[in-house]
Amino acid sequence: MFKEVILCKYGEIVLKGANRSVFEAKLAKEMRKRASLYGHFSVSHAQSTVYLEPLDEACDIDGLYEDCKRVFGIVGVSRAAVAEKTMEDIIAVAKGYLPAVLRGYKTFKAEAKRSDKSFPLASPAIAAEIGGAILETVHSLRVDIHNPDVVVRIEIREKNAYIHAGQEKGAGGMPSRSAGKGLLLLSGGIDSPVAAFMMAKRGMEIEALHFESFPYTSESAKEKVLTLSDKLCAYTGQMYVHIISLTHIQEELRDNCQEEYFTLLLRIFMMTLAERCARGYHCQALVTGESLGQVASQTLEAIGVTDSVVHMPVFRPLIGMDKEEIVKIARVIDTFETSILPYEDCCTVFTPRHPRTRPQRENVMAELEKIDFAGLLEEAYATMYTVKRTIFPEETKKGSTNI
Repeated sequence: MFKEVILCKYGEIVLKGANRSVFEAKLAKEMRKRASLYGHFSVSHAQSTVYLEPLDEACDIDGLYEDCKRVFGIVGVSRAAVAEKTMEDIIAVAKGYLPAVLRGYKTFKAEAKRSDKSFPLASPAIAAEIGGAILETVHSLRVDIHNPDVVVRIEIREKNAYIHAGQEKGAGGMPSRSAGKGLLLLSGGIDSPVAAFMMAKRGMEIEALHFESFPYTSESAKEKVLTLSDKLCAYTGQMYVHIISLTHIQEELRDNCQEEYFTLLLRIFMMTLAERCARGYHCQALVTGESLGQVASQTLEAIGVTDSVVHMPVFRPLIGMDKEEIVKIARVIDTFETSILPYEDCCTVFTPRHPRTRPQRENVMAELEKIDFAGLLEEAYATMYTVKRTIFPEETKKGSTNI
């Protein structure tokens, strides 16, 4: 048996200047929390890499390895064997560790990185030695320096040497909770979970607001949204989901306003309630899954009207994307199959046959005067309740920074 560790390579953090240590600390904290789910691991960072070392045999290194690929701020994840910093031990470990790892490959290339410049051999010489050792041990392999099936890497670092074959792609982006907090308008559709992922990838902490319309929407529709939240938590760690009822608002719009304005008027209520919720929970922006021109409420004119009623930034990370691009991301983050479950959301209730796509703001405001806008807002906001979703067990929900 060989001592094995997980190496997680930084992404954009390496470009940070004097405040790089702040981002490194946030990433290290997230990695400690993740590692705690899989056993006792030592977590350290140096030279643009987070090292995850199992401290006992009960550690689930396979589970943690998969989870590391979902941590924002990490661009590459590898499993590596640890060797002492002598060529004798590096070669011995390579010969014992790599044959099983390289099974199924036909060609390879060896590369070396010598971060410790006191090591007696230069990188090309190290790579040549290991390449020769591999050829001696795995006779089915041949060298291909231009287009290899797998790249074997030897890294000579401060404390040890590390040998690994193949690096899998990480989530990229910036560490979680490193770029403020936003409130996502979370429907049960395809777009809003992808919008959450896109902003979380940039380091934004995400809370969510979902609107329900019971009895026109069902308990299954709400559970669908909570399932989507759970899937997002695989990347964000945890998420608060605030839920507000729009039932009375929708009934008042149906009974008092022109049908063609219904979707837009409902959107104005949503944005106003979302801003109030965002300010109450210290969010600095709203996040939506809107894509320009996708539906009637997402034309340039309609977006201009709904934006006019809020006084904080509204981020629309999907605004220039087509549906195929959005679906591709939804499949990658495992939200697509849940999003297409046939449970209605509030936006499908009392849908107008011919919605107004190029509204004039003064006409929309005139429709709002037909109902008690302020009173309905207060009534709806009073229905709000909050559900916390998290991947962490109960003992890790206390806000501890030393897990």
